[in-house]
Amino acid sequence: MRTVVFDLDGTLADTSADLIAAANACFRAMGVGDQLDVRDDAATAFRGGRAMLKLGLERLGHTECETEVDRQYPLLLQAYEAAIDTHTLLYPGAMDAVEALRSAGYRVAICTNKPEKLAHLLMTRLGVRDAFGALIGADTLPVRKPDPEPLREAVRRAGGNPERCLLVGDTVTDRETSRAAQVPSVLVTFGPDGHSVADLMPDALLSDYSELPDITRRLIG
Repeated sequence: MRTVVFDLDGTLADTSADLIAAANACFRAMGVGDQLDVRDDAATAFRGGRAMLKLGLERLGHTECETEVDRQYPLLLQAYEAAIDTHTLLYPGAMDAVEALRSAGYRVAICTNKPEKLAHLLMTRLGVRDAFGALIGADTLPVRKPDPEPLREAVRRAGGNPERCLLVGDTVTDRETSRAAQVPSVLVTFGPDGHSVADLMPDALLSDYSELPDITRRLIG
């Protein structure tokens, strides 16, 4: 059974504004005010909570900040969970493509480095969790992307064959995951790193979700 696996942040949905708001809540609680900008720091947001905290602390002059990142990270997750879908939107055509793939007989799943609880909550709030046969988060398994096992487990839980899948993502992490799993990768070009994803040499670039069914047929049949 052929399976299409999707990353979440920056791939299925633009979550950057809510992620940055959660990080800025931490900085405001520290008494230093907002450190991240929704427009300029979206790419960092898609790399996760720790990356956002590190960037903000570096802007404050904290070069050795791992201890503070560890302290603030649980607070960031609490703030994010409390307002997880305030600004988040699915990318145009994403769910149309998912439904087209399902209608054509493909299994679909999610493999994200967002904590599983939060990924499940977000997709449920957006009303689309049931469209996906499986969801693997950062803490579902002992390892996370770019280790290939979360991708393979997402495929297995969706009822597919890990040797007949592809990964749709937006970052070098997704490219490295697909390479490690020895399966094709498709990287979207509409995210904040869209101008540079071609340098990662994925098997295909995706500029519009309407193109995904044809790309999928070409790559995995």
